Amino acid sequence: MRFRNWKSNSKKTYQQENIYGHMKKLLLLTIAIWYLTAGCYSQTDWKSFMSRQDMTWTRLPQTWYEAPFMGNGSMGSYICKEPGKNAIRVDVGNSMVHDHRTDDASIYGRGRLLIGYFLLHPVGEIKSGDLRLDLWNAETTGCIRTTRGEIKLRACVTSESPYILVEAEATAGEKEFTWKFYPENTDSPRQLNAIRKGNKNHLKKDYVSNPAPQLSARNGLSLCWQPLLAGGGTATAWKEIRKENTSTLIVSNAHSFPGTEALQKAETALASLQEADLPVLRKAHREWWHNYYPQSFVSLPDKKMENFYWAQMYKLASATRTGGGLLDNSGPWQVLTPWPNAWWNLNVQLSYWSVYPSNRLELGMPLVDAIGNNLDNLINNVPEPYRKDAAALPVATDFTLTGATVNVPGTEKKAQVGNLTWICHNLWLQYRFSMDESILRNTLYPTLRRAVNFYLPFLTEDKSGKLHLKRTYSPEYGTAEDCNYDIALLRWGCNTLLEASRILSVDDELIPRWKQVAEHLTDYPQDENGMMIGKDVPFSRSHRHYSHLLMFYPLYLLNAEQNGSKELMEKSVEHWHSLPGNILGYTYTGASSLYAAFGEGDKALEKLNGLFARTLRPNTMYMESGPVIETPLSGAQCIHDMLLQSWGGKIRVFPAVPSQWKDVQFKDLRTEGAFLVSAVRKGGKTSFIRIKSLAGEPCILRTDMANPVVKAGNATLTLQKEGEYLLDLKKGESVILTAAGGNIPVISPVGGEGENYFGLK
Repeated sequence: MRFRNWKSNSKKTYQQENIYGHMKKLLLLTIAIWYLTAGCYSQTDWKSFMSRQDMTWTRLPQTWYEAPFMGNGSMGSYICKEPGKNAIRVDVGNSMVHDHRTDDASIYGRGRLLIGYFLLHPVGEIKSGDLRLDLWNAETTGCIRTTRGEIKLRACVTSESPYILVEAEATAGEKEFTWKFYPENTDSPRQLNAIRKGNKNHLKKDYVSNPAPQLSARNGLSLCWQPLLAGGGTATAWKEIRKENTSTLIVSNAHSFPGTEALQKAETALASLQEADLPVLRKAHREWWHNYYPQSFVSLPDKKMENFYWAQMYKLASATRTGGGLLDNSGPWQVLTPWPNAWWNLNVQLSYWSVYPSNRLELGMPLVDAIGNNLDNLINNVPEPYRKDAAALPVATDFTLTGATVNVPGTEKKAQVGNLTWICHNLWLQYRFSMDESILRNTLYPTLRRAVNFYLPFLTEDKSGKLHLKRTYSPEYGTAEDCNYDIALLRWGCNTLLEASRILSVDDELIPRWKQVAEHLTDYPQDENGMMIGKDVPFSRSHRHYSHLLMFYPLYLLNAEQNGSKELMEKSVEHWHSLPGNILGYTYTGASSLYAAFGEGDKALEKLNGLFARTLRPNTMYMESGPVIETPLSGAQCIHDMLLQSWGGKIRVFPAVPSQWKDVQFKDLRTEGAFLVSAVRKGGKTSFIRIKSLAGEPCILRTDMANPVVKAGNATLTLQKEGEYLLDLKKGESVILTAAGGNIPVISPVGGEGENYFGLK
C-alpha cells in the first residue's frame, strides 16, 4: 500500500521513481526466490494422483490378507466375504485391547485379544461383487450383487472420532438385509491358534479362559461386554440408522482396565450421535487424510512399486497415531496368530523405519511415549540384582512393555539382551530426524544408559586389552560369546551415549567406561562366509532375521566409506541367502536395504522384488503363521534407502537408485539433522535438489549431479571432494541446486505404465 501511495504522489521526483523501480524489482525478486524455495515448484493433483494408488477388487476377498483395510491408529476394520457363509464381514479391531493377567507376563497372559465382527446378511445369494479402497479419502466403497439385487457399500474408520461407519444402499429386492454382531472368543490368540492348528508346542496346558461375552441393549443401543479374568474388559456399542432402502451402521469400541468404564465410554460415544452429525464426521475424516499425504511426495516409474509405497503410507497412519497404540505385529487388524503382541527383536524396529524419512514423525511418537512412560517396567524386566542400573526388553511384551524376565548373559539360557538397545536406535532416529532435544534428554539418554549398563558386568578383558562379551542370544540363531548382534549394539550404544552426553552437557560418571568399551571392544567375529553369529559359532542355519548384520544396517558402523566393508557385506548377505529354508519376507527387505546402504541400487531392487514375487499378499499385507505388518512397512523403507540416505552426517541424494528408474521425483523427504530434501532425476541424471534446514545443523551433500550451481537461496556451495559439498544453511533457510544451465523443474508425478496393481482381479 505504501508503494502505491508513493508512486501516485504528483510531487515525486525522478530520483524517487528510480529508487522505487529498484525497490520494486528487488521485492519481486525476493518474492520469486521465496516462492521457489517455499515449495511452489511442486504441482500435484493429489486426488487424481492417489486414485492411481487405490486397491481394486473385481472379485470379493475372503480373508484379512486379501481384504480392504481401514484404521485410525487404534480402531481398525476390514471387509470381506465370510468364508462358507452367504454374508459380508466387517471386522472390529482395536490395538488397545489386551489381556492384563498379573500372574502371567507372557504373550498368553498379556497379549492382544480378538473382539468380534458384523455380518451383513443379504436376502438373496451373493453372486459377485467389487470393492475399492480409496486411499485419498481412506474409505472402502463397493457393490455386492445377489440373486435379489444389489447392495452398495461405503465404509471408513473415522480419523477424528472412535467410529466404524458402514453405509449401505440396497435395491428393492435387498432392502430387508440385516446386520448381526458376532463376538469373538477373548482367550489368547496364540492359545486359540494352537488349538485350531493342533500345535502342541504353542498350547499352554494350564490356561484359564476369560469369561463369555455379554450381549445387551438399552437406550436404543446394542452392547457387547467382554469381561476379563484380571478385571476390566472390552465394550462394543452399535446402532443402525435405517431408512427405507438405506442403512448406516455405527460402531464404537473401548477398552479399560481394571475398571469397567469402557462400557460407559463406548455407550456415550454413540448415545448423542445423530444422522445429521455424519456429514461432519466424514468431512473431518477426509480432511485429516488430505492433510496427511502431502507431508511428502514420492513418484516412481515402476507403478507397481509406487502403488505399494503409497499403500504403506496409508497403512502406517491407519495403524498408529499420536496417543494411540504401538506398531506391533498386527496393527488394529488382530486375527488368530502365534504373535499377538509387540515383538522387540526386530519387528517393532522395522515397522517404524519408514516413519522418519517420509516426514511423518508424529507417527513415531507412540513408540517414544511407550518407552518414556514405562521405564519402571523396563527395569523390572531384568533380574532383581541388576535393577539398580539396568533395564531390558524381552522378545515380546504388551504395550506397557511388561514381559518375561530377560536372562543373564553367560548362562546356557537365551540371554536376549540387545532388544532394548536396538529400539533405542529408533529413538535416536526420532531425535536425529526431528532434532527435538527433549527426546534425547528425557527418553533416549536414560533408557540407553540402562540398556548399555546391562552389558557392562559381563565384559571380560583378554591379555591384549580387548573386551569380550559373555554368551548372549542372537535372534533367531542361537547363543554365542562375542555375539555379533550384541557387539554391534553395544558399540553403537557406547558411542551414542558419548555423543548424547556431549550434546546434553552431561558429566556422567560412566563416560570413562563407555570410552573404554568403544575403543577396546572386540572385533566382529567372521569367517570365510562373512559375519558369524559369534565366536566359534558360524552362520549355518536359515532364518529370516539378519541380527548378525546390524553393523552394516541400520547402524552403519561398517559402511560404504570404509575399505573392505562392501565386500564383507556382500559375502555375508550372499551366504545368508544361500541357505534354503526360511528365506521369507523381511529377508528380502533386509537384503534390499543392505545393498542400498552400499550404493547397489540394482541389487537392492532385485531383492525387494523378491518380496513381491514370493510373499506379498493382494492387499500388501504379509502372513506367515499369522499377520505381521513390519515386512511390507520395511519395504517402503527400502525405497527410501534407494532415494535418500543421511547416515554419518551426510545427505546422500539418489545414493542407490536402480538403473532402470530413469525418472524419479520426490519432495520433502526428511533426513537426519532435520533437513527436508526434494529432488528430480530425469533421463538417469539428477537435475534438481532442494534442501531446507529446519534446525541449522551442519549440511554436507553427496550427489552425482554434474557441476551443481545455486539456483535460488543465499547458501554457498563449497566443494569438499568429488561429489561432496558443504552448504552453509542456517535454520529456516533453503537452497535450490540445479545442474549447470538447468532450470527449476515442477515436481509432479513421473510417467510409467499401469496403476491400481493391488487388490483382487
